[in-house]
Amino acid sequence: MKFRSTQMEFRTGLVFLLLLRLCFEASSDCSTSQTCEALGSYYVWQGSNLSFIGDMMNTTDVIIYSFNEARMTNKDSVEAGKRLDIPFTCDCINGSFLGHVFQYDIVTGNTHDTVATKYYSNLTTVEAMAWFNSEYPANNIPNVNTQLKVVVNCSCGDSKVGNYGLFITYPLRDGDTLASIAEQEELEESVLQSYNPSVNFSRGTGYVYIPGKDQDEKYVYLKQSSSGLAGGAIAGIVVGVIAGVLLVAGCVYFGVYRKKKEDTSVLLPTSEDQFSQNGRSLGAIPDKSTESNSGSRGPTGITVDKSVEFSYEELSRATDNFSLANKIGQGGFGAVYYAELRGEKAAIKKMDMQASKEFLAELNVLTRVHHLNLVRLIGYCVEGSLFLVYEYIENGNLSQHLRGSERDPIPWSNRVQIALDSARGLEYIHEHTVPVYIHRDIKSANILIDKNYHAKVADFGLTKLTEVGSTSLPTRLVGTFGYMPPEYAQYGEVSPKVDVYAFGVVLYELISAKEAVMRENASGAESRGLVGLFEEVLNQPDPREELQKVVDPRLGDNYPLESVRKMAQLAKACVHENKDLRPSMRSIVVALMTLSSSTEDWDVGSFYENQALVNLMSGR
Repeated sequence: MKFRSTQMEFRTGLVFLLLLRLCFEASSDCSTSQTCEALGSYYVWQGSNLSFIGDMMNTTDVIIYSFNEARMTNKDSVEAGKRLDIPFTCDCINGSFLGHVFQYDIVTGNTHDTVATKYYSNLTTVEAMAWFNSEYPANNIPNVNTQLKVVVNCSCGDSKVGNYGLFITYPLRDGDTLASIAEQEELEESVLQSYNPSVNFSRGTGYVYIPGKDQDEKYVYLKQSSSGLAGGAIAGIVVGVIAGVLLVAGCVYFGVYRKKKEDTSVLLPTSEDQFSQNGRSLGAIPDKSTESNSGSRGPTGITVDKSVEFSYEELSRATDNFSLANKIGQGGFGAVYYAELRGEKAAIKKMDMQASKEFLAELNVLTRVHHLNLVRLIGYCVEGSLFLVYEYIENGNLSQHLRGSERDPIPWSNRVQIALDSARGLEYIHEHTVPVYIHRDIKSANILIDKNYHAKVADFGLTKLTEVGSTSLPTRLVGTFGYMPPEYAQYGEVSPKVDVYAFGVVLYELISAKEAVMRENASGAESRGLVGLFEEVLNQPDPREELQKVVDPRLGDNYPLESVRKMAQLAKACVHENKDLRPSMRSIVVALMTLSSSTEDWDVGSFYENQALVNLMSGR
């Protein structure tokens, strides 16, 4: 049953959208704005390694080591049978429980059981896998463009029970007891039992929540105010009061002045953390009947400049009720379907309600920023689920072209053009918008190719805003493993140079057609980064011979080696370990324009000696 408000139309922006969501979820066990940091106790199984674990848990071996230095003798490896604390972000999912949704790329032969019990080391359960991936049979999962949702429950603490503020989701194994875990974690048995009432710690299955330590081996505590109330509680009271006032004001306003306004702009948030706060977690998988009821009720009555608000019925008709035949892709935040709407070909992204931050981020960017090399947003829908409607790009994404066996190889000249188009799109959001936008998820899968082999940057769900000329404060880690620069992976530091680094990886992909992280065996336990591979090649006294070995073999001999060398050197500058030594997107555009021209012979190898580019990079 679709929910559509007939009493009032909230058309003044995000505040009222959020208020509607709060009304819908008043009976839930967590707040949609609730978020905190959490840890997962990962049992290292024989054959796994830090790179593989980091890939599964959306983090890096460097970060894993920083949380487990005391229990690891070697920063590059860990012996099987040990437990590692892996950090992740704990959010309120569907207003029902605290958890994190990881995306797992299917490998042939995977089942719900192998993913849950082995690859995610019982941090989730087979039942949860089946519940959140009901569209796929548990033991017969198609491995073409398929991602499974892996939901790991977590806790943000409970001030009514105690003052601990960082918790480990701890899967119980055979041999575990309340006494053994308390001794191992240096905690009183009463403390563990108080956070897990009535739980049998010796049952060998399921998981419990135990207080954890940060990177400095110190416990984290809930912040207390001078009156004794937790900071999160005070924030909740303040937000509640403000929300109440706004809701009353909104009801009065629209009760008196209710009318349709087709061109009102939405005031979107400038920070994904704007409404975040800590709170307690019951950590339970939601009851499916409850979920189905609440899931059909979406936020309504939001209008955005230059975008069309579609009805659910219209989108459903255009996609044959979102049939598999119309499905053309699967991303981290939802499936994409082909449709023809009002005489125009379109791609519809269907997103879960829990992806509201990403939904709003895309609206924020694509309703304000318009450029030939950025995908165009046609409209949206907020009934039942969250839907974004884009222009349809006929030729799929760059990743599919580079690694899809059914695709013809992209000629080298087109690869240079795709690089230039993508750089122009990024330069626009970095240099020509106020505030500056940082994409944060640049990768070949997010670069779309049209029928003329021109490129458009897509998927702005993780985009962050920052002031011109500034570097953003540390933020929670998002993005794709293999494309993250060191300063972001280690410290969460965000600047436009995050996109520059990822773009350098894409340039390496254009040359080699290899993935950013290459799995070297069927299990995926052994992996290697594309940046490291090219670093070895380009550090040779004369890299030309070695470079030929990593060029996409499908190109044969149909490429100019010198042009490839220049692009590789440009990519090397983009992925420099020191972000301050990476070029700006403006200078990258200049370099690629020269590279694509047959009338000039610019030596990318002397990149930093070119005074014009140096001036561009330094802002002079």
